[in-house]
Amino acid sequence: MEKIGELLLKEKIISPEQLRRAIEEQKIMGGRLGSTMVNLGFIKEQELINFLSKQYGVPAVNLREFEIDPKVSRLVPFEICDKYNLIPINRAGSTLIVAIADPSNIFAIDDVKFLTGYNVEVVVASEAAIKEAIEREFKRKISKEDTEQEAPPVIEEAPIEEPSLEDAVSLLEEVEDLEVVQEEEEVNVNELQRATEDAPVVKLVNAILHEAIKRRASDIHVEPYEKEFRVRFRIDGVLYEIMKPPLKLKNAIVSRLKILSNLDIAERRLPQDGRIKLKISGGEMDFRVNTLPTLFGEKVCLRLLDKSNLQLDMTKLGFDEEQLKLFKEAIYRPYGMVLVTGPTGSGKTTTLYSALSELNKVTENISTAEDPVEYNLKGINQVQMNEAIGLNFANVLRAFLRQDPDIIMVGEIRDFETAEIAIKAALTGHLVLSTLHTNDAPSTIARLLNMGVEPFLVASATNLVLAQRLARKICPNCKEPINIPIKTLTDMGLTEEEAKSITCYKGKGCDTCNNTGYKGRIALYEVMMLYDELKELILAGAPASELKRAAMRLGMKTLRMSGLDKLKAGVTTLEEVVRCSVRD
Repeated sequence: MEKIGELLLKEKIISPEQLRRAIEEQKIMGGRLGSTMVNLGFIKEQELINFLSKQYGVPAVNLREFEIDPKVSRLVPFEICDKYNLIPINRAGSTLIVAIADPSNIFAIDDVKFLTGYNVEVVVASEAAIKEAIEREFKRKISKEDTEQEAPPVIEEAPIEEPSLEDAVSLLEEVEDLEVVQEEEEVNVNELQRATEDAPVVKLVNAILHEAIKRRASDIHVEPYEKEFRVRFRIDGVLYEIMKPPLKLKNAIVSRLKILSNLDIAERRLPQDGRIKLKISGGEMDFRVNTLPTLFGEKVCLRLLDKSNLQLDMTKLGFDEEQLKLFKEAIYRPYGMVLVTGPTGSGKTTTLYSALSELNKVTENISTAEDPVEYNLKGINQVQMNEAIGLNFANVLRAFLRQDPDIIMVGEIRDFETAEIAIKAALTGHLVLSTLHTNDAPSTIARLLNMGVEPFLVASATNLVLAQRLARKICPNCKEPINIPIKTLTDMGLTEEEAKSITCYKGKGCDTCNNTGYKGRIALYEVMMLYDELKELILAGAPASELKRAAMRLGMKTLRMSGLDKLKAGVTTLEEVVRCSVRD
């Protein structure tokens, strides 16, 4: 697009010499070229406005004779008005009328669209008149310092000290209820990069991250849909909707998170994994970031990894006395395999890290293969998987066996190859800790057999299988007793005597627990030690149901029984026991 000076020269309104002088003056004094030519007397202000109006096909307006609605003018922040020399002057439905000195500045128009969510129509006005209007409407003197201070904070280098999430959202409340029904347009990467650096987006993303830390969230979900865009936090294992930013912001917010995670903002068709490390409140917080291309844009999931909250003391995880004794006995054996099972987010990694912390001594060589490495543990050799270059669990396990190991932790047994190497390592004098995804402890054996591992290898190598779930704890600040029918408790598995003697509790909801009635979580465990009788059943090909009955006869507490113990102790609620376990 031709610049204003070239256009005026083309129309013979100014001479080449006048253009050269104006450019030299602009270099010295700054400002816009059109205003410089007006100041030098080469063209009259109104003549310039009429020329721009005709050239770009937009109406001209005399702001000195125009009354601006303050509510409309403040839809765009002062910094943006000052930066681009523009001001909103009227609003008609979903269209915002903006007076601007340079109608060719598409970046300014796009920024106003992005910030407000409105369709933008421009009218041209003189630079001086716009400046007067900005000063009058915002009651601030325009200065170079204002524009120089608009750079967004770099949150990687300093703690986030942003407003609360509610304050950040209030800046955008004028457009929160807008719905966009047109198809999504192609995204220009350069414009997207620029949008992610705008102060409102930076502040909103910072506020979301800060609020997640403040509310003790374990995950943040940023989710685009056809007609809305929402942010949810997982707090104590349950998702809560926190806010719905304007749909127009979705690409900028997602791209801002991708930039912080060192991901490629131009790649929007493939999943990507990254990491953010922030300094906040004197400490550090890691976020594990994953993007997923969905039907209406990229969904981002962030897992919060707070090392200060990592519980490595096994006595505080939720084991009862007998379960803890069995688990310690298994991990202190010189060789064999200990398996921890449960769904994603059930605390398996925390249990394994607590075991490694217990075993971590100068005399032991401990190596871990993880995908991803969630926390750094001093004195332990941790390896991050990278499938793209062939660095998978099986290959790393083979390498570990050439590293003179004493204890090996495998993040997850996913296939026959990994299972076979892990079992062989357990049978050749190494302690192997690992995880699987199964519903309970007995079905873990069936899972290994289904992978193709021989029954005699499973029976010989496995010391103990532990299944776990995380139940929410009742908030101690608003805890109150409640009445539950005796029959309901007996149906859950309590004896009639126990049902009559226990007091059940529930959280009423308070500011401490964000009115949920719960604060924090505790693990429910099912610990199955592989005694000789169970090994014989495995060799005989017994199903998981028979293994479970035998294990219970030998003293194993199921997840339901563990949950009922927490209920009797007043730690959790009946609803949580039902949510985290099935009837035995």
